[in-house]
Amino acid sequence: MTNELRVALAGNANVGKSVIFNQLTGLNQVTGNWPGKTVEKAEGKLHYSGYEIRVVDLPGIYSLSAFSIEEVVSRDYLAVEKPDVVVNVIDASALERNLYLTLQLLELELPLVVALNQVDFAAKKGIRVDVARLSAALGVPVVPTVATSGTGIDDLLTRVVAKATSKEKSTPVKIRYGKEIETVIAKVAQTVSSLLPQLCAVYPARWVAIKLLEKDRDIIGRVSAHVNGPAVLNRVETLVNKLEKVHGEESPVIFASERYSLASKIAREVIRIETPPRISLEETLASITTHKVLGYLILAGVLAATFTVIFAGGNMLSTILESAFSFVSETVEAALSSILSPFLSELIVKGVVGGVIAGVTIALPYIVPFYVILALLEDSGYLPRAAFLMDNVMHKMGLHGKAFIPLILGYGCSVPACIGCRIMETERERLTAAFVVMLIPCAARTVVILGLVGRYVGLQAALALYGFDLLLVFAFGRLAFKVLPGEPSGLIMEMPPYKKPTFKSVLFKTWSRTKDFIYFAFPIIIVGSFVVEALALSGVISVTVQFLSPLMTGWLGLPAVTAVPLIFGFLRKELALILLSEALSTVSMSIQSLTSIQMVVFTLVVMLYIPCLATVATCWREFGWKKTLYIALATVGLAFLLGGLAFRLLSLFNALSLIAVA
Repeated sequence: MTNELRVALAGNANVGKSVIFNQLTGLNQVTGNWPGKTVEKAEGKLHYSGYEIRVVDLPGIYSLSAFSIEEVVSRDYLAVEKPDVVVNVIDASALERNLYLTLQLLELELPLVVALNQVDFAAKKGIRVDVARLSAALGVPVVPTVATSGTGIDDLLTRVVAKATSKEKSTPVKIRYGKEIETVIAKVAQTVSSLLPQLCAVYPARWVAIKLLEKDRDIIGRVSAHVNGPAVLNRVETLVNKLEKVHGEESPVIFASERYSLASKIAREVIRIETPPRISLEETLASITTHKVLGYLILAGVLAATFTVIFAGGNMLSTILESAFSFVSETVEAALSSILSPFLSELIVKGVVGGVIAGVTIALPYIVPFYVILALLEDSGYLPRAAFLMDNVMHKMGLHGKAFIPLILGYGCSVPACIGCRIMETERERLTAAFVVMLIPCAARTVVILGLVGRYVGLQAALALYGFDLLLVFAFGRLAFKVLPGEPSGLIMEMPPYKKPTFKSVLFKTWSRTKDFIYFAFPIIIVGSFVVEALALSGVISVTVQFLSPLMTGWLGLPAVTAVPLIFGFLRKELALILLSEALSTVSMSIQSLTSIQMVVFTLVVMLYIPCLATVATCWREFGWKKTLYIALATVGLAFLLGGLAFRLLSLFNALSLIAVA
């Protein structure tokens, strides 16, 4: 029978932890949420040396304090679930900073193996880490790795198995502080052991003592829930006051300073600088792309190039695919018409085959290029620079620069963008970020913007819609900032070094996202197309169109039949354009028969109202149904309000232009 081991990966953000996870688990991954929390976890498994190893990739954290949901979730998993081994992934080029978390993991008395990652990048900077001395200083196995190439992964697994099966004989060092601090820790630990035995069955008594002395909110809350909790907290408060009086600092600062001092001492002992530091190409590039003038010009250029490539590439691919698949449609229609009734033949050809062809020729040509570009920006390390540059702008909306990352992700898909709002520190900031993310045109809405307005009205009109959308994002973000209570926090974010994206990684991310789109969206597109065609043939659409005619024709100035793609567009935004063509054909019209103003108004409404059913479900999970309902109603109301106003203003402007020409 196969033995099972549980391994947790812990480390700072941007140290290559997820890359090691992917190297270990390959495609055997399952993502989900921690019970009762809005923090995503990734789990996978592999078989090695007769063991089935289950790997959990913990959120990227910088400490085991209770400053964020991620930190609480990670330490609870480590302390309560007690994995067989914890692999602490640290960045060899930033050893001192990374060791702060390592010391806290040692305090938690966990079975630890250190993966010293990115040793290749450190070597380029002239940094060499003496692995043997680092292992001796920590008392745990240290394995040098290069996660991107898989170097050291096999050795890491060998040491993990040895640690889990007690074949590894190293003894972790005991973290010790100054004399006055150790005296206080000993007193609190003794009190905790005697009065809180239930808590000590989960956490080490010394660790609980340290957290109480650090004024850790989460641990204080857990202690206060016990019968003897108040007595323990009173004892701790007295000792904390004495400790702070001696050191002249708040107790959290005292412990943080002690840990950083220890981390610095270890780093000095094990690091060798082999060559004088030189300004590398990566450092030069980092300096230029965060420059207070050049940085913004580069950011504008990157965004402009992104949408130009998507527009040009999407149009070219769409034209090629339409030509290729027109033959398929005609062939299938000819074959079915000879064996089926006209009703069934038309239903299958337009409803099923037409839905597949529309998904391939209309949606994929615009989505795939965006996913490629997004993967390049992620892997290169540019996105955090963009967030840094946008920090001042984001603060105008009561957010900080990190909010720019989910906003950029929103141009790809609103679902991960909504989940990405978790990186914000407070509930107020997460909700504000989620609201403005809903207004960002995702890749599905880009299909409509570029496939309708960009293709038939012009690229300038499409870019004008994007510009108008950004103004709305800023205006309503500012409004949310004023309405929601609370104060904005400062930007604290890891700035990873620039790296050359690998073809394999970009290809994997692009395929993974495209595959998710195909698996999720194509069934909806096909079913939606089939239903629309069935409703059209049965006469139901005409009734629906008549009912909604005052809104569609009277307010928005659109053909009444466009109500159908707007309704079904709630399932997936690509459906809005695909079904627009289907719906217009039921009244002997085509997309080209719409006026430029109607194309712009239709696209504006699609661009602004709640992205899709999947986004609503995600938002519900993240924020609850009440807040989700408020956001949905706000975006739908805004879309139809601005759509009607746009129709009147554009019609007026067009009339004035005609008068001026005459």
